[in-house]
Amino acid sequence: MADKKGTPPTHRLYVVKDGKHGAKDFWVRVGSAWPHKSGTGFNIKLDALPTDGELVMLDESEAPDTDTQH
Repeated sequence: MADKKGTPPTHRLYVVKDGKHGAKDFWVRVGSAWPHKSGTGFNIKLDALPTDGELVMLDESEAPDTDTQH
């Protein structure tokens, strides 16, 4: 995914769901983010709207530490 100028995102957004019965947390990628041109924030593009869980934004170079990421 790229922004309108074709720039790749610097961050990815995930929803983290608690694993049930001792299972690992479940990570679902729901969007991407780019630094705002002012340098003080981010432009965020969501591919899905989280209804519950925890929204996490990670640097593009970081991958979630879980075997159940999607």
